[in-house]
Amino acid sequence: EEEFKWLLQEEVHAVLKQLQDILKEASHRFALPTSGSGGAIKQENFVLSPSGTDQVKGVLTLQGDALCQADVNLKMPRNNQLLHFAFREDKQWKLQQIQDARNHVNQAIYLLMNRDVNYQFKTGLEVLKLMDAVMLQLSRARNRLTTPATLTLPEIASSGLTKMFTPALPPDILVNFYINLNKLCLTVYQLHVLQPSTTKNFKPAGGSILHNPGAMFEFGNQRYEVSHVHKVECVVPWLNDALVFFTVSLQLCQQLKDKISVFSSYWNYRPY
Repeated sequence: EEEFKWLLQEEVHAVLKQLQDILKEASHRFALPTSGSGGAIKQENFVLSPSGTDQVKGVLTLQGDALCQADVNLKMPRNNQLLHFAFREDKQWKLQQIQDARNHVNQAIYLLMNRDVNYQFKTGLEVLKLMDAVMLQLSRARNRLTTPATLTLPEIASSGLTKMFTPALPPDILVNFYINLNKLCLTVYQLHVLQPSTTKNFKPAGGSILHNPGAMFEFGNQRYEVSHVHKVECVVPWLNDALVFFTVSLQLCQQLKDKISVFSSYWNYRPY
């Protein structure tokens, strides 16, 4: 009983403090303020590395959760024509996955800081509930980075992203940016128009993270088929750090839950 009391009063608070420290580090990774600049977020450039294709090259500039510049060269396979397009000066693209992940981390920190060091935990159940709530936020933060949104091709075509480039994207090109684990990914879809006389069975593709050649869709009274897909990506080191912090924090939460459960089951089932 004394040991359980000590666990509730001392060790739980030690673990909460440790979790707060780790998650504050994770939160700082997302904010990335530069030193001495009044909290301004620094810009970082990343070179896109092709995976099996050299037809798309470029540099992406990330500023916290915003893609503030994209400079992309695309070599068209049909005629080897080189296209160059970049974000307009006045445009930047918010990466909702990063924004959401940061919000979940901050929510987890808020839950932990709600109990100050003088707070007395009365029962093991109270600690288990707190750990479950924190773990839920951390799992959601991790899932936002590891699970990109599934989009249909018309959703990609109508996204505000298509209107951000100068020169304007040609009508037979679609682009999509997303986060996958610790990588910032760019997918370029080349399309060809399906003529009304085509004998192909038209079957619109559903939602997907990555659409394959042959996928069909209808947009603006026109039917298209994806002819080529180019996926390029770059590693964002601080996203990797954040994912490690999430894993370590979830393990700490689980270890504390396991200890509490062992004590609780002992009290529930001890012989009289």
